[in-house]
Amino acid sequence: MTGSARHQAFCEWGLAGLTALRERVAVLVIVDVLSFSTAVDVAVSLGASILPFAHDDEAAARAAAAEAGALLATGRGPAGTRAGIGPYSLSPASLVGIAPGTRLMLPSPNGSRLSLAGGATPVLAGCFRNATAVARHAEALAGGRAIGVIPAGERWPDGSLRPAIEDWLGAGAILDALDQPLAAEARVARDAYRSAGMDLASLVQDSRSGRDLIHGGFAADVEIALDLDISHTVPVLTDGAYRAA
Repeated sequence: MTGSARHQAFCEWGLAGLTALRERVAVLVIVDVLSFSTAVDVAVSLGASILPFAHDDEAAARAAAAEAGALLATGRGPAGTRAGIGPYSLSPASLVGIAPGTRLMLPSPNGSRLSLAGGATPVLAGCFRNATAVARHAEALAGGRAIGVIPAGERWPDGSLRPAIEDWLGAGAILDALDQPLAAEARVARDAYRSAGMDLASLVQDSRSGRDLIHGGFAADVEIALDLDISHTVPVLTDGAYRAA
């Protein structure tokens, strides 16, 4: 790596991008706007801690939550009354009343998996809500070294990565708030965010993920995700849980 590249911010997609960057950067920022990163910001802002769980296996998740002394969230929507499962889900709207001090295990096929793949590199959760706060904290942690911003994307039925424009735009919002040189991919993400301008909300609402949520009865989750820079909370993954910096 050249000396100039050492101080750049990079932007690469998904698990492969994170794997390529985690040994090269001082900080990783996971961006999964709809909805992992947004859910984490909502919960952590209210004093809860979020334990990512990367596997789509309820039995394993229940066992892990019990061992960690945490409630278990569902994928999205009401969790019901099954033992060991709390009233929370991957839906940010389900978390707006979470009690301070709650430990919540949050399974997610994208955001959680990426969060736990950072190795020894510090990991932050970023979204539109906390874009500037996360950018400032990432720069403080990096101390002039490189930063990696990872749009999570979604999955096609065959398991391959589906780029998600809400994550690309969310990464761009964070990159736009950084005060350091950007690699080419990072510049393109930043410029996409800047070009969205007043159309940002309509673009996210009309994205594939946005349409799926709105048509599925979760329009409130999209609205919460679009609250740009209303949060000063920076969720940092520490000892397996996201907590406020």
